[in-house]
Amino acid sequence: MSNPDLLPPIFPFPWACDWGEDRFGPWVAFRVKGVRQALRWVPPATFWMGAPDEESEGNRWGDETRHEVTLTRGLWLADTVCTQALWQAVMGESPSRFKGPGRPVEQVSWDHCQVFLERLNTLVPGLEARLPTEAEWEHGCRAGTGTPFWFGETITTDQVNYDGNYPYGKAPKGEYREQTVAVEALPCNAWGLYQMHGNVWEWCSDWYADYPAGPQTDPVGPATGVLRVCRGGSWFYLAVNCRSARRDHWEPSLRDDYLGLRLARGPVPSPEGQGPEAKEGSRAGRDAGQTEQSGVGQALRAVRRGWRSSPDLDRALPISSSTVSSFTAQLLEAHRGKSLQPLVLWIYLDPYRLEWGHPEDGLGVIGAINNRGRRKVAHELDIS
Repeated sequence: MSNPDLLPPIFPFPWACDWGEDRFGPWVAFRVKGVRQALRWVPPATFWMGAPDEESEGNRWGDETRHEVTLTRGLWLADTVCTQALWQAVMGESPSRFKGPGRPVEQVSWDHCQVFLERLNTLVPGLEARLPTEAEWEHGCRAGTGTPFWFGETITTDQVNYDGNYPYGKAPKGEYREQTVAVEALPCNAWGLYQMHGNVWEWCSDWYADYPAGPQTDPVGPATGVLRVCRGGSWFYLAVNCRSARRDHWEPSLRDDYLGLRLARGPVPSPEGQGPEAKEGSRAGRDAGQTEQSGVGQALRAVRRGWRSSPDLDRALPISSSTVSSFTAQLLEAHRGKSLQPLVLWIYLDPYRLEWGHPEDGLGVIGAINNRGRRKVAHELDIS
């Protein structure tokens, strides 16, 4: 990193407990109540964000349009996701399901992360920690690469923590750990960032929407929205969900054992052109934002949990975020002015189909999401 334009403008900082430079580049660290967190320098660059057609074919959720992005300023990105030890030091508690000070904190919502960041910045004056933008996150994840993963065309479970029963591309099947691992347990990328793929999804600052058309400079996402972006995949998800380009989006209030965060530090980008606000085509996402008031959110969380906890259910086809959004929109449309619970969900495979109904309706089907193909009953889930 010999080009002075790519080096951090200030180094080190008054709040730093130690700092240096190694084969990955400059780094700096801070401490909170004895807990140390390092940050790595991510240089400014122009890169391709999203997935090319050959990667997207058969794996695309329709929101990975490849486009050129320029980040005019570098930033500091934590070398690991936030640990339970750091969260405990700041918040005085740890909400995680999988306990361990060196494991990622999980079961934290986007809203909860904002409280954590405010308290952290009070404890470490001048730190100015925040969540990365979606573009900053993908730039850090790729570390100069253009392949589906930083590691190349595919990954193995020796490199990434995901459900090894469902590999990507030509990779063999691998281990399914069924839990998180320590934040430095698996290899880092070329910029010294650990587990940008897998382990836990990482909240970003952006509201979710389709990418704007054409090249973008310092994008920050839409000005408004109802769902927040998550990146990286997790221990529970398939390898395809861990790609550098893969996007997910959830309600800001959602907490689950696959959701965590990674700290960023640097000026908040000021884009030349603000991304689009939530589009008419993203109606399902906007409707999902009504879940807290309508009661659909509780039903959706029960669906996610029931799907995941069913040992007889073929997990090759987990509910994707786009399916959940569509499911939410159709539930809202079908149940206006009507109680949403109790509710029964029927899950079919070959390929998947979702149907739902009310016991008071005689378990009649009142809505469905369907892909072409024959139907085979896989599971019946009572959401009461």
